[in-house]
Amino acid sequence: MKAMIFAAGLGNRLKPLTDTTPKALIPVNGKPMLEHILVKLKAAGFREIVINVHHLGDQIIDFLNANNQFGLKIDISDERDYLLDTGGGIKHAARFLAGSEPFLVHNVDILSNVDLKAIYDAHLQSSTIATLLVNKRQTSRYLLFNEEYKLCGWRNRETGEVKSHYPDFDPEKYTEFAFGGIHVMSPDIFEWMDEWTGKFSIINFYLSICAKARIQAYEPANLQLMDIGKPDTLKQAEAWLKKWG
Repeated sequence: MKAMIFAAGLGNRLKPLTDTTPKALIPVNGKPMLEHILVKLKAAGFREIVINVHHLGDQIIDFLNANNQFGLKIDISDERDYLLDTGGGIKHAARFLAGSEPFLVHNVDILSNVDLKAIYDAHLQSSTIATLLVNKRQTSRYLLFNEEYKLCGWRNRETGEVKSHYPDFDPEKYTEFAFGGIHVMSPDIFEWMDEWTGKFSIINFYLSICAKARIQAYEPANLQLMDIGKPDTLKQAEAWLKKWG
């Protein structure tokens, strides 16, 4: 099974820690964020991993080499010349991810107790182009799904901005979920990306195609999830790992 880890971010929320260390290598409970994700992916059966790099990317490459790639086949999607955002990063890595099987994408700064094999299998058993991990946690930006858990729009609760390609879209008629930074995609996704070039957001891309292609929510029971890309949650991560890791 294939997976991609987003490790190219600048880590601005964690400055000054990320001035000299890439976010992916910031330690959590004695191990870099990246190591936690690699170990979890490996335990779930993923063996081919793509990692994108940008800020201080040489350090990430050196770390992987020093650890013998953790016994995995790891390819580097190099964005050191230009950071491509989430959608552009996936498209840039297409040469590693394209093929006949779906692939999972995982943010490096997300800790969760989700069963990665379960979300992958749920995608395999569906007819969706992408399956998104979601939950009901409080945030400012929400994805909006219909009664069949199909993505239909997006809303920013703080600004009131709403995005949808459905005509006469009324956000009040849909269920709000927060995106969990983990998703599974079918390789057909790259055909939908033909007209998208350079730097672009995967969420904006999803919203642009969701009226034509099925993008499904996946909400497992008792999901525990933490974004450790912020100073306050980074401090809480050790206790979180002891309980849920």
